[in-house]
Amino acid sequence: MGKKAKMGRKRLSLAALAALLLTGGWLWHTWEKIPASIRIKAGVEQQLSLHVPALGEIYLTGSEREEAVPAADMQLKRTDGQVSLKVDFNRPVTLRASQTQNYMMDVKLFGVLPFKQVDVEVIPDAMLVPVGVPIGIYVKTDGVLIIAQGDFEGLNGSRREPAAHLLYEGDYILKADGEQIESKQQLIDKIAHTYGAQMVLTIRRGEEVFDVKVKPEQNVEGEYKLGIWVRDNAQGVGTMTYLDQDHTFGALGHGINDIDTTALMDVKSGSLYRTQIVSIIKGEDGNPGELTGVIDYNPANRIGTISVNSTGGIFGVLSDEMADSIQGQAVPIGLRQEVKTGPAQILCCVDKETVPQLYEVQIQEIHLDHDNVNRGLELVVTDPKLLEKTGGIVQGMSGSPILQDGKLIGAVTHVLVNDPTRGYGIFIENMLLTEP
Repeated sequence: MGKKAKMGRKRLSLAALAALLLTGGWLWHTWEKIPASIRIKAGVEQQLSLHVPALGEIYLTGSEREEAVPAADMQLKRTDGQVSLKVDFNRPVTLRASQTQNYMMDVKLFGVLPFKQVDVEVIPDAMLVPVGVPIGIYVKTDGVLIIAQGDFEGLNGSRREPAAHLLYEGDYILKADGEQIESKQQLIDKIAHTYGAQMVLTIRRGEEVFDVKVKPEQNVEGEYKLGIWVRDNAQGVGTMTYLDQDHTFGALGHGINDIDTTALMDVKSGSLYRTQIVSIIKGEDGNPGELTGVIDYNPANRIGTISVNSTGGIFGVLSDEMADSIQGQAVPIGLRQEVKTGPAQILCCVDKETVPQLYEVQIQEIHLDHDNVNRGLELVVTDPKLLEKTGGIVQGMSGSPILQDGKLIGAVTHVLVNDPTRGYGIFIENMLLTEP
């Protein structure tokens, strides 16, 4: 084979590879543009406009695909005014459902190639009060969390590891010798009073609950230990996102994760407390800032209870007094397909403000099908006042409501460490999905 022929084959191979990569990239982009779930509000017409060459056909969840969806229950109007149960994702379509119901949609690329299945959930239309006030958070774990396992020096100077290969980081100790364990101190006392006798610990590891036999040993001071480090609570400052008419609230926009294990903490109970921002560490490139709040855990300052810690935030019920003091009017929620790039606002308190203020931001990217539920929105702070005060998004602002066109569309969740003016948010529908 001649040199020119070899070069020609090489160019063809490179062209084929480039085409394959471009096709793969286009397919991935198309996959992300079609969300795995679409929620629409009962009784409200909503437009869906994704601009991808795909066709979707709706059917009732659990039904045979050939079973027709009652026209009174679900209507999809095409741009030509015709009603259909087929969705052309290349053109805008108006959806309307009369009642809460779950559907499935089979999506085919170019109307031919099976591509994706989409859940279509009709939810009640909701009106929520955007809050934006700082809150003090205290939660108790459900059991005692093991945050590390290691060794210690024994009486004879040797290294001892009583819990090795038995207990692991992320385990929760629920019982010791049949007795419910409520606190770290209770566990420490229980271990101390074994005097070296074998004990039985009831452990929760993921979804599994089982018993483990372990024998405490003495350290160099003669104290009985297992060689584990444990935690039974967490506390901090965040921002309340919304208040519902029944005084239930959502906050943070992300769950409370253990600082050492990084895992979502199993919470047994928790409380909200009044807090006031006393100082601000401004965010800088490579150094995220922080709102510092003072929390007095006096029962008189308790303003609510926390019942759920989930990936979408923390949820519970406010006291009547605190709920009545929240200022602001209820607004409609904006579902992900209603969100658009461009101007928006976040509602938060900084400095010693007692009333939350609206600050301007720009929504730069919308990820309809992001793997990380807490990063559906990318935004940048543009408000000069907020940039002057905080440098952008700082720790403690998690949960700040994001509003656009008079609707509550989400909550701030994260800041970019290398650029504090930029951050992420969660869609409000994803918060509500994890609400109790």
